[in-house]
Amino acid sequence: MLFSARAEYACLAMLELAAQYGNPKPVPLADIANKHGISSPRFLVQILIQLNKAGLVTSTRGAAGGYHIAKRPADITLADVVAAVEGTEQAGTRTRERKPASALAVALDDVWERVRTAHEEFLAKQAAILKQTTLAQLVESGQPLQYVI
Repeated sequence: MLFSARAEYACLAMLELAAQYGNPKPVPLADIANKHGISSPRFLVQILIQLNKAGLVTSTRGAAGGYHIAKRPADITLADVVAAVEGTEQAGTRTRERKPASALAVALDDVWERVRTAHEEFLAKQAAILKQTTLAQLVESGQPLQYVI
């Protein structure tokens, strides 16, 4: 599974908020967008609304408003962030909804089943990495997010 722009922007926003953890001044949306090259502030607002509903961020209204991380960065994993904006269901799994009509259909379904199994194994490994990686670890290490394609 490749990560969507929504998931990547959510992780970047959360990392920025984690880096500002403990600062009483809220981080303005524009600062997050500008610092991380997010060209659509409206899209980022929608993402932050989802993160707020998930209890990961709090918001302050007004001219001096912005966002704070709602928990300690050590208590938030990348899996938490991705689940908040993408949901927890695994996309891309296929279930058999028909009986194969021919030997060729059976052969194709066998391939689909092997692909589905490999995909589920990959997703399980990916989920384990996300669950083990906290925002605090990334902020401390200063390493950028790396994706395996």
